[in-house]
Amino acid sequence: MHLTGLEAEHFRNLEHIQLEPDPRYNLIVGQNAQGKTNLLEAIWLLTGCRSFRGVRERDLVSFDQEVMRMQASFRDSRREQHITYAIQKSSREKKITLNGVPLRGGSRLFAQFQCVVFTPDDTMLIKGLPDKRRNFLDLCCAQIRPKNMDVLRRFENLTIQRNQVLRSIGAGNGTPLDLAIWDAQLAVAGAHLSHIRHSYVQRFAPVCARLYSIITGGREQLTVEYQSGMYRDYEMPETVTEPMQDYYLRKLTMSSTDDIRLGYTSIGASRDDLLFKINGKPVRDFGSQGQKKSTALVLKLAQAEIYRHSQGQSPVVLLDDVMGELDKSRQELVYSIVQEMQVFITTCNEGAVLGSDRGMRITIENGKIL
Repeated sequence: MHLTGLEAEHFRNLEHIQLEPDPRYNLIVGQNAQGKTNLLEAIWLLTGCRSFRGVRERDLVSFDQEVMRMQASFRDSRREQHITYAIQKSSREKKITLNGVPLRGGSRLFAQFQCVVFTPDDTMLIKGLPDKRRNFLDLCCAQIRPKNMDVLRRFENLTIQRNQVLRSIGAGNGTPLDLAIWDAQLAVAGAHLSHIRHSYVQRFAPVCARLYSIITGGREQLTVEYQSGMYRDYEMPETVTEPMQDYYLRKLTMSSTDDIRLGYTSIGASRDDLLFKINGKPVRDFGSQGQKKSTALVLKLAQAEIYRHSQGQSPVVLLDDVMGELDKSRQELVYSIVQEMQVFITTCNEGAVLGSDRGMRITIENGKIL
């Protein structure tokens, strides 16, 4: 798929921009704080996801304005589609349409328009807390099957409900028997979520290993391991089975005393993690800054490649201020992966980016496209 048109008004410092990007290569050039990343962020919002910067939605509206508006068109493997997107600052109201049909939220967009974004902050996937890696893994799983997001939401809602009951029991307002109804439901949802994550990593790990080997010329080997918070010593079946759900339920029941004392669910899929190793050593603990950055880059390239193979079309790739920091071999790897995809690359130093003479060059200054 590729973005065919974008118009944004009062989006951060982008007062009013119009763009008809190249279907393959788009180099966004400008000094710092001119609006390059804001343009990528605007494109990312079209997926229906929260900003990759983690900000509040009202902060996306220009400082001295009340409403932000965007309209965009994109072409997938079947047809051209159109999106409108508006946020009102004071009421925090969000209005989205897809092909003229109003949407209640962004989930419908997520099933239609897909991006893979890589920013300098993505090294936190390697050195940050487990929730960063779980969020990344869940996004990957949902991209290839949007209904996987429903499984995650049900799991999260049930976990919240169980934690409320745990705190209530701890305060003397209930008994452990009150957990039974929540444990039974959480065991089913947790088993399904664990299986979804495990299955994705089975596909993901060999792709990451191959790409990292290319980057290092075969000198280093990257492994990716799914660390289940529930099934550490359990051989995962090909499909979710009743014994798998029963195992989850037994573990929940066994942990109930500790969970009541703690006031939250201490085991299960909410404790899942990903472990990355280079030549057998954890990258988080022993990797250099360059190895951590290369590993994070490979994760995103593998995400894009798996989406392309599973969906029969490519995501839009957003690379924020990273290409100029990569050496020639790493840049060439990126281009070999994204050559059939639409890519947007931001840089302050055009000369440091390979292939800067191809496709479209977009210069941004003070929130305006020159």
